Amino acid sequence: MKLQRKNRLRALSLGAVAVSSALALTACGSDDTGADPGTGDGASTQAGNIKCDDAQGQLLADGSSAQKNAMDAWVKQFSAACKVQINYKAGGSGAGVTAFTQGQVAFAGSDSALKPEEVTASKEQCEGGQGINLPMVGGPIAVGYKLSGVDNLVLDADTLAKIFDSQITKWNDPAIAKLNPDAKLPATKIQAFHRSDESGTTDNFTKYLKEAAPDVWGKYEGGKAWEAKGGQSAPQSSGVTAQVKQTEGAIGYMELSYAKEGMNTVDLDTGAGTPVEATIDNASKAIAAAKQVGTGKDLALELDYATKAEGAYPIVLVTYEIVCDKGNKADTLPATKALLRYMASEDGQKILAENDYAPMPQEIIAKVRTTVEGLS
Repeated sequence: MKLQRKNRLRALSLGAVAVSSALALTACGSDDTGADPGTGDGASTQAGNIKCDDAQGQLLADGSSAQKNAMDAWVKQFSAACKVQINYKAGGSGAGVTAFTQGQVAFAGSDSALKPEEVTASKEQCEGGQGINLPMVGGPIAVGYKLSGVDNLVLDADTLAKIFDSQITKWNDPAIAKLNPDAKLPATKIQAFHRSDESGTTDNFTKYLKEAAPDVWGKYEGGKAWEAKGGQSAPQSSGVTAQVKQTEGAIGYMELSYAKEGMNTVDLDTGAGTPVEATIDNASKAIAAAKQVGTGKDLALELDYATKAEGAYPIVLVTYEIVCDKGNKADTLPATKALLRYMASEDGQKILAENDYAPMPQEIIAKVRTTVEGLS
């Protein structure tokens, strides 16, 4: 079955991350004991490498649900080393940015870089400074589906856009059949699920549709809020995942870390020689080609969602940690710096690959580390 093949390939892709000279990822250490990130010798080793400095008390953060599984692993390690209670709410990128610009959290996670008006709003909370984007987590946005008897499914951007725009409503539609000549496609109604909350995952998914299928999706402006008519919605990545898993004929978008056991994912016909699977390695190939568009300490990136490069999976996202470059609150600054320092470290980035995320390329994460040390 394709699911079994995907699991094998996913395991192989973890190894590929570690040896890929083209990407030079920071997670290339070979000291992985195979222990669970939060238990056993692996946890002891990681905790011993974490520099706590004066970190103490409580730290409140909110935002991207895409990185929640990574945050859970990071927090477990960090809390084992430092006496800090961390509450990451994972209410979605939109909620996180709003909470940050209103001064309710020490930092926020967002799958989209701050907009100019959000940077302006952040200056009210960052005394003498402003909010900046620190790329910390990468990975593919998988398109998961549940369709009995169909374990291998290929879609291209136009067909995917028409499905989510309610233009294609049956699984045996000629456009889908043409891309899957060997599949026995039923006449089952397509149940397309999108995010109900403002989401950076939605923003990145629709950026892909807009760039790769402009004739279909070009009428929409894009952004964190879902715009297309029809379909069904659910909150956060966990909500969309749950709905797809339990609904026959369902399709939805979520991070690879959510599309684990029990779910098949779509391979994308990008125009390359062969369809591209949603794996860490394939996503990393796309992220490594990103351009830095942020200035100064801001490290916002521009992704190429319409890439046709061999083996590059184009529906990717980068989660940013949003923090003040200057003017962070004195009572939370030590803990914020210590946590971000660990997240950007080799040990911290190594955890990403273990949890179906893509570590940041070396050139990018090196800049993040330097910027974290300069936070004030």
